Amino acid sequence: MSALALGSIGVVFGDIGTSPLYALQTVFSVHRGAVAPTEQDVLGVVSMVLWCLMLIVSLTYVGLILRAHNQGEGGILSLAALIRRKLGGGSRQAALALVLAVIGAALFYGDSLITPAISVLSAFEGLEVVSSSLHSWVVPAAVTVLALLFMVQRWGTGAIGRAFGPVMVVWFVVLIVMGTPQIIANPSVLRALSPTYAVGFAVDRPVVAFIAMGAVVLAVTGAEALYADMGHFGRRPIALAWFGLVLPALLINYVGQGAMILSDPATIDSPFFHMAPEGARIPLVVLATCATVIASQAVISGAFSVSRQATRASLLPRLRVMQTSALHGGQIYVPVVNLILFLGVLTLVLVFRSSEALASAYGLSVTGTLLLELSLFLLLALRVWAWPLWRVVAVAITVGGLELLLFAANLAKIASGGWLPLVVATICVLVMLTWRRGSRIMFGRRSDMEGPIQDFVARVRTDGVRRVPGLAVYPHGDPATVPLALRSNVEFNHALHEQVVIITVKNIGVPHVRHDARVSISDLGDPHDGIVHVLYRVGFNDSQDVPQALRLAAGKGPELDVDPDAAMYMLSVFRIEPGSDRCMPRWQKSLFRSLEKLSANRTQVLHLPPARTVVMGAEAEL
Repeated sequence: MSALALGSIGVVFGDIGTSPLYALQTVFSVHRGAVAPTEQDVLGVVSMVLWCLMLIVSLTYVGLILRAHNQGEGGILSLAALIRRKLGGGSRQAALALVLAVIGAALFYGDSLITPAISVLSAFEGLEVVSSSLHSWVVPAAVTVLALLFMVQRWGTGAIGRAFGPVMVVWFVVLIVMGTPQIIANPSVLRALSPTYAVGFAVDRPVVAFIAMGAVVLAVTGAEALYADMGHFGRRPIALAWFGLVLPALLINYVGQGAMILSDPATIDSPFFHMAPEGARIPLVVLATCATVIASQAVISGAFSVSRQATRASLLPRLRVMQTSALHGGQIYVPVVNLILFLGVLTLVLVFRSSEALASAYGLSVTGTLLLELSLFLLLALRVWAWPLWRVVAVAITVGGLELLLFAANLAKIASGGWLPLVVATICVLVMLTWRRGSRIMFGRRSDMEGPIQDFVARVRTDGVRRVPGLAVYPHGDPATVPLALRSNVEFNHALHEQVVIITVKNIGVPHVRHDARVSISDLGDPHDGIVHVLYRVGFNDSQDVPQALRLAAGKGPELDVDPDAAMYMLSVFRIEPGSDRCMPRWQKSLFRSLEKLSANRTQVLHLPPARTVVMGAEAEL
């Protein structure tokens, strides 16, 4: 447990743990004039930050939403899959859950682009506190560090977490050490621990408080990544790390920054770095840089998890997924997602060039995701967990009302940069809905071409098709139809192997399936014709390993008395060509065909041995 908690500190809490670098700075510096460094404003803003952490992160995420795991896996798509599995995919609530999950996943991708850029830039901007002459080094240093971060992703979150965990422990201890002297020097700032100061600030100066909330949300960025990363470490280690170290460190540091601003209002340009003695600022910049690199890791690993879940939910084309841990199925690396994120983050750094400029773009995607995840959780609690209505309403009013205010405050920043995550999210939604719609259309057409498997097997027996020696394995997605490669082989070669195994890999909407429960056998109506169907059940964190499915099935029945090492794999390929039908708009057809061409190689996805794999198939128009 302690090792997993340490690893979670190194991966899960990087984002929310580095928010003290820029959260209060953004409130007082970016909104200079509206939010002033007076006692009322400082105590009100600090109180808002503290109670956002308590209500949104501690109560809602760690206390409630982390319990809504899909056999250990978190994230908005996993939550939607859990709801759809419990309620049935055809219900209105299940359809609503899917739509909300698609939007939430798209917003999370926007957050995954902005977080690394703003976090690393904010760390290197500490150089400007040391000396204004170092300003020109900020962007090149940030680009270099980010490039190294994306390069090491292939080693996996487990190895990264073990390396980053001790660094983040030091970081949170430093947060405590920096904040404590400021609190001792000005203990009256502890009044901000009372929610009455946040409420009083909002009542006395509602317009200013509303503006401030647009930046206060920066203190809770990372809560959605915390949930998305749950599959990497589990709920209990995350909760232990949060309440044992992370939350106390954040509370002390934010209160300390408030004390610093009250004692010296000139420090609002960077209250975090001004809390450190001058001689310690260079080492602090180095430590902050390490911490912000780790903060970026939280959303990067979360993006990997969301991408695989989207693929398994037929929202994205096949992606090449590399398992980086033999013990923890959620620890993965997705090369294409890593490359897209790197190029996007690099573009943001080079275009915006400062954390202050990026701050306006930050927050909208976070608050949108928070609202959507809370909505799905309340749907689960009401319809599946059978919570009483009063409890659902209480959480909706208390937490949902706060999140709705944060979201509304960030809507005001659309013109000044908030459009960026909306554009990214819109592109992602279009991609996911286009792929889902196009794949359904083409799956229907492919099914028509394949025909029923029972009719095919009966015709093979009736027509007396010639059998040739050997074992042929046909990976196939629909157990009710004939693999295109099998139909083509019989129609063109007028022959069939003596042993034919059709393997269907079925994702059943849970993270993992035990090995002894993965394989089901069907003789397709005749236990002696040498044609057998194997259903291979996997979770969305399990590998779609067809040879492994054959090994698990071998020996389970007379038709499966086979040597897996002698199998030839016959892979069906379905090529899509441009057509004139009006089933989809032209732009959507082009996008779908482009996505299909970018799909991962099925030989690699299914772990087929290239030397023993034959590709056959057909084509259709779209």
